[in-house]
Amino acid sequence: MKYLITGGCGFLGSNIAAKLLAKKLDLVIFDNLKRVGSHANKEWLTSLGDFEFIHGDIRNANDVDNAIALHKPDVIYHLAGQVAMTISIEHPRLDFEVNAIGSFNLLNSVRVHSPHTIIVYSSTNKVYGDLEQFTYQELKNRYICTDRPDGFDEHTPLDFHSPYGASKGCADQYMLDFSRIYGLKTIVFRHSTIFGGRQFATYDQGWIGWFTKKALDVRSKYCIDPFTISGNGKQVRDVLYVDDCVDLYLQAPDMIEEMRGQAFNIGGGIDNSSSIIELLMLLEDNLKVKLEYSLIERRVSDQIIFVADIGKVTRATGWKPRISKEEGILKMIDWMKHAA
Repeated sequence: MKYLITGGCGFLGSNIAAKLLAKKLDLVIFDNLKRVGSHANKEWLTSLGDFEFIHGDIRNANDVDNAIALHKPDVIYHLAGQVAMTISIEHPRLDFEVNAIGSFNLLNSVRVHSPHTIIVYSSTNKVYGDLEQFTYQELKNRYICTDRPDGFDEHTPLDFHSPYGASKGCADQYMLDFSRIYGLKTIVFRHSTIFGGRQFATYDQGWIGWFTKKALDVRSKYCIDPFTISGNGKQVRDVLYVDDCVDLYLQAPDMIEEMRGQAFNIGGGIDNSSSIIELLMLLEDNLKVKLEYSLIERRVSDQIIFVADIGKVTRATGWKPRISKEEGILKMIDWMKHAA
């Protein structure tokens, strides 16, 4: 088996790559190394084993064609993407070219050069839009959705809000349609929050890593200035530790006949959901710090709640998260301490 990971030096990509290298499998990584932390992740992966690295840009059809025609991989994990909502609003053309055109480049290259290849695509909960059609209740530290107490399943209507939602949604639907029309072996995973080691979080993306970094900065007295929260901090996401996510990606190709041409909501589920305020309380308790912050305007197109109903993927594969949000946060803290 030969594996190719687009965005293989990113957060999820590097974690998948590490598991493949540990199994001594044939691995090709395709990355433009533009993401914060990608160079560090590449160095880390190089220390773990041998792989072929392609310094390529998913937007460049020739780069993609050359990689697929040469390697004809058995499995592609398509993780290359523009992943920040805020950047998509500031730079919509960049967002479209990376997420929509880049994904089309990959699909078309596979169609022409390697139609046997399995493609597992990392999509997003943002394909469901703002979810404002549902009823919410505001509690002391979080919101709950009274219409969907166990989370949102794949029957939730698609509603592409924001350039990011539109570009990822476009790629999401192309993945499913190339399976219908051309018979390609595609799987779409619509993710909620993933977190863990090798995630170099920024203000724009990776909220658990970002706030964990702020808490560690306060603990070390590196920075004690108040930080900001967009909105009131009661917004809720379900959170999935990266090791659990990697397990699913590695399992999926073995179940391609059961999963091909379908989309699956992937997350920690309702038991592993958290608001921003609840995360900060957990960090304060574990790190013995007091976090000072101020509230700013809620971000455009920010869902009040997204919790994935993971029933479909569990029925298809038996997969469920094993690592609780509390255990995952402790692992994240430990990695960030050593990474610093």
